Amino acid sequence: MKKRNLKGLTLRELEDFSASIGEQKYRGKQLFEWIYRKGASTFAGMTSLSAALRQKLESAAALETIGLVEQRRSTSDGTTKFLFQLSDGRRIESVLIPPRTAFHGSEASEEEEQKRLTLCVSTQVGCPLDCKFCATATMGFLRNLTAGEIIDQLQRVKEISGRRITNLVYMGMGEPLLNYENVMKSIDIISTGMGIAARRMTVSTAGWAPKIRQMADEGRKVKLAISLHTLDPRARTELMPINHRFGLDELVDAAEYYYRKVKLRITFEYILFAGWNDREEDAAGLVKLSKKVPCKINIIPFHSIAFTKPRGLAASLQASPGERAEAFVRRLREAHLSVFVRSSAGEDIAAACGQLAVGSETGPLPPGGTKPVIPRRSLPVA
Repeated sequence: MKKRNLKGLTLRELEDFSASIGEQKYRGKQLFEWIYRKGASTFAGMTSLSAALRQKLESAAALETIGLVEQRRSTSDGTTKFLFQLSDGRRIESVLIPPRTAFHGSEASEEEEQKRLTLCVSTQVGCPLDCKFCATATMGFLRNLTAGEIIDQLQRVKEISGRRITNLVYMGMGEPLLNYENVMKSIDIISTGMGIAARRMTVSTAGWAPKIRQMADEGRKVKLAISLHTLDPRARTELMPINHRFGLDELVDAAEYYYRKVKLRITFEYILFAGWNDREEDAAGLVKLSKKVPCKINIIPFHSIAFTKPRGLAASLQASPGERAEAFVRRLREAHLSVFVRSSAGEDIAAACGQLAVGSETGPLPPGGTKPVIPRRSLPVA
């Protein structure tokens, strides 16, 4: 009989499991405490449980753990990238971002930023969305992560670093809203059992509009970040093929719906590309958008993905020149938008925004990797 992996089960599921092996349901709460709050990695370490129960758990259950393959620390800013191996041999990356490195200048001097220690977690092995500026896209899509594998990134990094992680961002490899059930399950478990409140978590999406609406209907109090990058429909379709499936009008309507239901400002993420989206009319479009959807704007520098040997448009993208980028930000701030300029934390170890990929740096992809092909209206349904 295959053992049941308990990591990734909710409190109710652990109570049901306890009943299924002939134990009282309250044992589920004890298991929840040991697995998530105390971070137990073995049943033998659950010392408040009787020896007989621990033996029963050894026979019927497992606590699967992802394996650390490598960790690399930036010499410039202390960002650390972790390469983990899953039970099937697939690999993912997670990034630990230390305080004062996420934003530039005065934005990094705020008290909250001084204390913040942020972990960026992956939600898929690879990604099917083929955004032209993202290294993960070059991997294709292999599979979704389980809730347990998402949670275990947090547990392993806490264990390895010995530090308290204050914030969690679902911005690593993959599109979180295409793995909706497992992502939301992990949020529920972490927010109730692992000391990180939902308001300190951010889910980033390329724009999967129906799931944004579902988050709103479910009253999800996590922060929502939308990778926008341009308000020009043609340009966005070239950069982000998801725009074939959910155009800008549908995406903006979903964002407005989320704000009306949840009452949390949305963050629009905006990478500045030379000649693509850094013009005066682009800034004016963001100002107009902010009047419809209360929001913050995260300006993100473009980070090279040359190490993945990209082709076509992906190979031609360049970062907006410094003076032009500064003028763009100044225009937004003069219009009284909340604008944050992200730093290039971890760029020297390919850990900055858009640079996560397994295969190009660390060896060939595992068998089964596929290049994404995303024609109009053919994206997977989550």
